[in-house]
Amino acid sequence: MALANLLKTKLTSLMARSLAGRPARLAGHRPVASITFDDFPKNAWVQGGPVLARHGARATYYTAGGFCGRAVEGLQYYDGQDLSELAAAGHEIGCHGFGHQPVPDLNAEELAADAARNREFLSTFMNGKAPVSYAFPFGRVSPRTKRFYAAQFQSARGTHAGINIGRVDLAQLNVISLEMGGWNEKAIETAIHRVLHSHGWLILYTHDVSDTPTRFGTTPKRLDWALGRVEAARIEILPMREALPVALGL
Repeated sequence: MALANLLKTKLTSLMARSLAGRPARLAGHRPVASITFDDFPKNAWVQGGPVLARHGARATYYTAGGFCGRAVEGLQYYDGQDLSELAAAGHEIGCHGFGHQPVPDLNAEELAADAARNREFLSTFMNGKAPVSYAFPFGRVSPRTKRFYAAQFQSARGTHAGINIGRVDLAQLNVISLEMGGWNEKAIETAIHRVLHSHGWLILYTHDVSDTPTRFGTTPKRLDWALGRVEAARIEILPMREALPVALGL
């Protein structure tokens, strides 16, 4: 049964990638980068925020409303004060679903309810505005859910490895991982080089930030290194909502 579910998930993912939910062509006028945090754990702000500030970088924090003020599997998540502080510092609050559930498992009514609940929760910290950037929980996506979120947000980010150059799908943007489980300095430097010379869009992502991170997170030292490499290449680091118009040449 587990193998059958795994094969079904992979097939659904392949079908989703073949569907262009929001096709677009990047203008290629200049390179741009974004740094994003999923869920988000409290230390992504408390420890990650000062690293971002040293580099003058503003990030997108993809927020799951259901995690607010909670500790899950020994990891403490953000609270309302964290959201207020990062918004005041110019960072972006993005949407990651309220229940942080794999969206292909939700029916149409559940999808709509979860999106509405998270939008209502986040708007409190956004002066009543709705988030414009979305990331699929666990990177799980199906053709049906891709179409749904493509109509709800300006951009949606997956977890498929790659950079964004030329023709892209704004409903499933590629990323380069900073996670401990996938850390590869050569791959990161290669991605920065390609984005610099192709004038593409580099999107980095991770979860928690600490000296003892989970396999989905990174350390302050590694975050500092990655941001430093982007900064050395003179690529501007912007939240997703601001990087999008730059990438499109608007």
